[in-house]
Amino acid sequence: MSVPPFQLLTVEPHESGWRLDLFLAHHLPQYSRTTVRNAVMSGGVCIDEGTEAQTSGKPAFRLQPGQKVKFTIQEIPHQTPQPEDIPLDILYEDEDLAVINKPVDMIVHPSRGHWSGTLASALAFRYAGQLSTTRGPMRPGIVHRLDRDTTGAILIAKNDIIHGKLAALFEQHQIRKEYFAIVIGNPHLDRDLIDAAIGRHPKVKEKMRVFTAYDPDTKPAQTYYEVVKRYGRLTTVRCLPKTGRTHQIRVHLSHTGYPVLCDKMYGGNRTVTREQLSGTVPWSLTDEHPKGTVLLNRQALHAQQLTFVHPATGRELSVAAPLADDMQAVLDCLEIVPKTTLQ
Repeated sequence: MSVPPFQLLTVEPHESGWRLDLFLAHHLPQYSRTTVRNAVMSGGVCIDEGTEAQTSGKPAFRLQPGQKVKFTIQEIPHQTPQPEDIPLDILYEDEDLAVINKPVDMIVHPSRGHWSGTLASALAFRYAGQLSTTRGPMRPGIVHRLDRDTTGAILIAKNDIIHGKLAALFEQHQIRKEYFAIVIGNPHLDRDLIDAAIGRHPKVKEKMRVFTAYDPDTKPAQTYYEVVKRYGRLTTVRCLPKTGRTHQIRVHLSHTGYPVLCDKMYGGNRTVTREQLSGTVPWSLTDEHPKGTVLLNRQALHAQQLTFVHPATGRELSVAAPLADDMQAVLDCLEIVPKTTLQ
């Protein structure tokens, strides 16, 4: 694979304060503004060879004289996910469908800046075109999705007829999805139904939020939860979403005051270490680089089980996904730590 070409530009004194996208469009007229903007937002531009984090996704970044701007043209992604030999943990499979145990840090289908390493690419390698095409070439066989850092059971359709029937079951709320989560706090109720509409956050486009007042852009959302076990500062809960909104469980639990552990977006701290859980170092929700052995650095949310009537056989099918190693490590530590340590 060839290395994409790049341009290295220097910001002149008279260009001080210029927007990054306008600076690039001025110096590189051979590229459209859309191409320039997409390159910036997908991480194809860096300043002074080491501050990509400053500019990634920020076309309006203001430049200073003397800065070096490296502009890389991203390779155009293929129209379909490229097959990649990525191991899959197959929980169940027959001629019509499969249930996969999605690992942590795997995106379900390609998106801007994430063209490889996806579940779609792994499926393309294993099944070589023998998947449904209902949701288009970028999502072969994929009936629903899980967040990148949510692990667990995800349903795959092998043909369009089955895909349509499974999608109908989801729409009619006839597929029971059970999630397992570790949350911060000690819910005052053993079980409850969270009934709160969800919509896009007005300022952060990747984020969702609960709207207590009527808004035409929100959608109704319901999540039933019940406490599994209390560990003082932390609690394990079982969640059964009645609807399937983006980030629903994470948003609802955060809204009730019990965010998912290590959910960076919705207030659940960044990492948790063995030493924090054992009480040998102070517990902190804001420490980005805690000392000790990191057990978890992603949201403690796992799609534990799918239960539904198989569209082809008419028989009930229930498939469970074993807990990921990082969440299991947290639970193992909690079981041996006195609850008074976690108060």
